[in-house]
Amino acid sequence: MSVALDSLGMLDAHASLPEQVAAAAEAARGLDHLPRHEEIENVLVLGMGGSGVAGDVLVSAAGPFLPVPVVVTKGYVPPNFVSETTLVFAISASGNTEETIEALSEAAVQGGRVVIVTQGGELAHLAESWGAPMVRVPSGIVMPRAALGAVAIPPLVILEEVGLFPGASQWIDLAVEQLSSRRDRLVKPGSLAEEIAHRLARTIPLVYGDTGIGGTAAMRWKTQVNENAKSPAFWAQHPELCHNEICGWGQHGDLTRQAISLVNLRHDFEHPQVSRRFELVSELLQEVVASVTDVVAEGEGQLAQLLDLVLIGDLVSVHLALMEGIDPGPIPVLEDLKAALAKG
Repeated sequence: MSVALDSLGMLDAHASLPEQVAAAAEAARGLDHLPRHEEIENVLVLGMGGSGVAGDVLVSAAGPFLPVPVVVTKGYVPPNFVSETTLVFAISASGNTEETIEALSEAAVQGGRVVIVTQGGELAHLAESWGAPMVRVPSGIVMPRAALGAVAIPPLVILEEVGLFPGASQWIDLAVEQLSSRRDRLVKPGSLAEEIAHRLARTIPLVYGDTGIGGTAAMRWKTQVNENAKSPAFWAQHPELCHNEICGWGQHGDLTRQAISLVNLRHDFEHPQVSRRFELVSELLQEVVASVTDVVAEGEGQLAQLLDLVLIGDLVSVHLALMEGIDPGPIPVLEDLKAALAKG
């Protein structure tokens, strides 16, 4: 494995998540022109890709504690319910994500109370022209997928300052503590991330989580393997997968046993029946997949355990790339697709 292949420094970028989370929390404090909590009846998060996952983090880590519902939209059209009682987070590391810009423009017309999280681009121009609160994403982050802390933490802090998520700062501090501990172990030779990458090598990862933080982490693992390792990957959630997906296993066992590896993302906040489902499904799939790996979150609180699972997956995906002689940084397919779309 050659780190020299890592032209953009993705390994270091992902490993800097603890510092990024702490800095993002500080950057998001003290914004002017935020609404009062009694003025807000719902929250909307707009974003795509590595920025869109910020909304999923909010829903899974903070949603259970919020007194208002949160909806995440990953596309061009915001929900019809948006009004002056909607707090709208528009998140794009680049500031030029066309889906987010279009959805935000419509949400603003509908009266939404807008907060923007971006590095610059068109979103920054909109924030300036509208006088909307904005949190600036640091310019040194090499790729949006390496900016999770910078885009996911500000909405949590802002919800605390609005009065909808008291105690967010404490949960963030606990997450930084856990991330620092985990990172220090993951960067050592022979780490858990390297061990899992070797187990998954030359197979397609299938990542299972629950409907809470495990599912959000599973989706993140899937997309990180796609972008960093340039490999197919898939994810699903308990208990839903127990009502359909498990029926598809067995008939093609000779193929799946060579091609698919199962990864279970576990944490302390699973429903007891979901914990049992993990065990039963793993037993069912043991004979028809290449391997079954359980990754168990550590840390205090949902946010700490979610980001703990994310950090492990981020580094696993980079190691998968480097093991195969693949540069994890560049994403030419996505750039080509954006260029083609821009031509109309």
